Amino acid sequence: MLLRIHDLHAEIDGKPILRGIDLEVGAGEVHAVMGPNGSGKSTLAQLLAGREVYTVTRGEVTFDGKNLLEMPADLRAREGLFLSFQYPIELPGIANSYFLKAAVNAVRRHRGLSELDAVDFLIAARAKMKLVGLREDFLHRSVNEGFSGGEKKRNEIFQMAMLEPRLAILDETDSGLDVDALRTVAEGVNSLRSPDRAIVVITHYQRLLDYIVPDKTHVLAGGRIVRSGGPDLAREVEERGYGWITGTADSGESVPVAAA
Repeated sequence: MLLRIHDLHAEIDGKPILRGIDLEVGAGEVHAVMGPNGSGKSTLAQLLAGREVYTVTRGEVTFDGKNLLEMPADLRAREGLFLSFQYPIELPGIANSYFLKAAVNAVRRHRGLSELDAVDFLIAARAKMKLVGLREDFLHRSVNEGFSGGEKKRNEIFQMAMLEPRLAILDETDSGLDVDALRTVAEGVNSLRSPDRAIVVITHYQRLLDYIVPDKTHVLAGGRIVRSGGPDLAREVEERGYGWITGTADSGESVPVAAA
């Protein structure tokens, strides 16, 4: 099993957020994690990527058989874990090409591969940019600076394509995308599906899952996975809301015991 999470509890500033997550994701699988606001979805994504503001109080997480919780964030990335942020940050003055070439070569060194020189990097980047409809001039612009919301999301999927992670976690990649941008991003993600790679898609809505059809769907509420199923579960949530699963009076009401 590529990713195994058992009884994961976590808190921030003494406030419990995750209250016993159990999840297994195998290589080649795509899993969708859905849930209302405040359910713990983004906390789970950021904790797995190594954000240090969260304290794990109980549980285990293994990635490719290794203890993920013992790894610093940079080692997790070099081991093959990729996080697409809900709100990608801007890095003024740092060109996309410089940033990404350094990241790609760090991963290659970790894997015992030779580094890409400038020519080989450009050849690879040109091919991958076509997957998400980015122009070559994006390589020379500062990371995400002045990018539209859709461009930022496409840029992250481009980064994912270049880094070739073993596990990709997409945290609300559909946020702020119009229909055309959503379709382009989804096509890029689908082109990266592989028997050796797992993808976890975190989303509020089923619309993204019309394009990226998951093998399994999980509903997170109150810091726990309360329901799992196939692609049809996402469609049922779209039709009925979360209330019938979470037990809230209003299907759009968030569960108060956790944070997004």
